[in-house]
Order: sequence, then structure tokens, then C-alpha cells
Amino acid sequence: MQRSPLIRTCLAGSATLTAALAALATAAPAQAATPSSAASAASAPSSSSAPSAPSAPSAPSAPGAHSAPEAATRHDWTSTGTGMTSGVSGMVLTHRHGHGGFDALIVRDNKKPGENRLAEVAYRPGQKADVQPLDWKGSDVPVDLESLDEVPGHHGQYVAVASEGKGYRFDVDGGTAHVRDTFTLPGIGEDDNIEDFALTSRHGKPAAVWADRGQDQRPSTVYAARVSLGAHRTGFGAVTDAELRAPYPAEHVRHASDLKITASGSLLVSSASDPGDDGPFDSAVYTAGTVAVHRSGAALHIADDPDVLETFPDHKIEALACLPGSRTGALGTDDENAGGALRTARFCER
Repeated sequence: MQRSPLIRTCLAGSATLTAALAALATAAPAQAATPSSAASAASAPSSSSAPSAPSAPSAPSAPGAHSAPEAATRHDWTSTGTGMTSGVSGMVLTHRHGHGGFDALIVRDNKKPGENRLAEVAYRPGQKADVQPLDWKGSDVPVDLESLDEVPGHHGQYVAVASEGKGYRFDVDGGTAHVRDTFTLPGIGEDDNIEDFALTSRHGKPAAVWADRGQDQRPSTVYAARVSLGAHRTGFGAVTDAELRAPYPAEHVRHASDLKITASGSLLVSSASDPGDDGPFDSAVYTAGTVAVHRSGAALHIADDPDVLETFPDHKIEALACLPGSRTGALGTDDENAGGALRTARFCER
């Protein structure tokens, strides 16, 4: 039978539609696969593709490396308070506690009536410092105390010295400082700003070392003399002196911000960079030389190239002391508007 053009066109369209429906039916199961099945299929290796190269092993961590510093280690700074009146400008350790803990007596360089001059501090690694302000008995309240040391052979008796060179011998009883004697350091210069005073005794012969802090191009002047410590009178023998320049920092430098004398006669000195009340500060501890005590007096030897023991960025160290029988020492800062802080470090000799 001969088909008309219209019939032939309808039959061709029907065939095309039938083929399209068959193709859709074949593809439907694949489209109905769940996402997890698709993901599994995608992750399965293809037999026609090359195997993937093994991934490189991770580099091992460096020994002692941490993603962030651990809190509350003995190397952390611990606050002694915030604000201008909470700094530490001199320190004596009164007791040692465990590994790195200590009790201390500190002085503060406050100047106004009612501001704290003296405090007891309990420092324990990993804990908040316990600061207990002490009273100062008498009408002669010191102004700008900058250094503190214990009288050799007289446990519980101390000497604090103000920046003008006036000294106070005192003991502490019942939360109050009782002054035994006052004195003025001999031999100091008109422009000196005394930030350092330390005592030692060699073969029963007591001596003192004190120093002007210096400033930038003006070096520190270090003084030494034999000292007599009577019950109510402090006296000094012939004074010797020498200049000292800190090896670090280099700018806004105070060459000697505190000083202590080791058992062997070495001079441990801190230095500091102080560009202003908001910092940024920087500090170091270094060995500056030695002091020897003879029958005729005290003798200073200041190193031409002092040895830096450690540097301490971001803080202005004004107090240092050594734990007895240990290489561990204590440091105190006067960070002006940021207050004060304590920490320990290994810079002492056994």
C-alpha cells in the first residue's frame, strides 16, 4: 500500500519518540543513585586510570615545639599590679619555695603621700603573685626608692636607697618597716641618679657597691667602699669608682638599673631601654666585673666588654636577686603605665 506524505511523517515522529523514551528509561537507574553511593563510586579507582602517587609524609615536629606557648611556666611574667604605682624597683628574696618559688621584699619608686613604698610578695610558678603592701613608720617617708639589699649577717635587716642617694636601714615587724638609721651615700656626683645599691661581706669585712644608672652617652658610675654597720650608725670608708657601659640595649639605655654581688664577688647588673612611660621597653642582665674587699678598702674591676647573660624584650627590669644555692634568679620590672611583673631565669652562679 502506498502511504501518503502525511502518514509517512507521523510514523517517523512516532519512531523518534519511541527511541527517546527508551533512552530515558535506560538512564533513570543511574540518576536515582544516592549521594553516598555516588561518592563511593567517585572515590573508587578506575581500572583504566593510573594509580595515584602516595602522599608525602608530614615533616616531624621540632623537639620541644608547641603551636602556642604554655601558660604559667616558671619563665612567664607574673603581674605585681597595674598602673604607675605597682612597679618593682628593688628586691630581696626572703624565702625559697620548691622549684622556682620564692617570697620577696620589694621597694617601689613612688613619690606621693599615701602611695606604697614597700611590699611583701609571694611568687609561685603558675600562680598569681600575692602582693601585701607594708607600712612605713615615721615622718621621714622615702621618695623614689630604687634599690634594696639585706644586711650581711643580719637576717631580716635591710637597706633601701632612694635615687638622690639617701639610704634607710630598717627591719620589718608586724607588717611595718621600722627605720634604724638613715645615711647619705658618699662620693656621688651632682647629676647622679642612684638606682643600684648592694652589700657583701668578704672574710668578715662588709662592703657596699652603688651606682648611678647612666643615660645613653653618659655611662653609669659605679662606686665601692668598705662599710661599717653599727647598731644605729652606718659609715663608709674610702670610695673608689669606675665607669660602666651596658652592652645591651643600644637606645634610650640606662646602663645600670639594678645590681647584686654574687658570693664570688661578681657584679650582676641589669640594664634597660626606657623611651617613655608607654615603652616599648627592653632589658638585659650581664656580668659587669668584680669587687674585692681588702683590709684597706674595696677594689672594683669593671670589664671592658661585659658579658650579656640574657635579654628580656618588652619589660624594664629594675630589680634582680639570686635564689640561694641555685643558678635561678628572680627579676622584677617597673613598666610604668603597664605596672610591674616578676619572673625567674637562669643567670646566677651556684
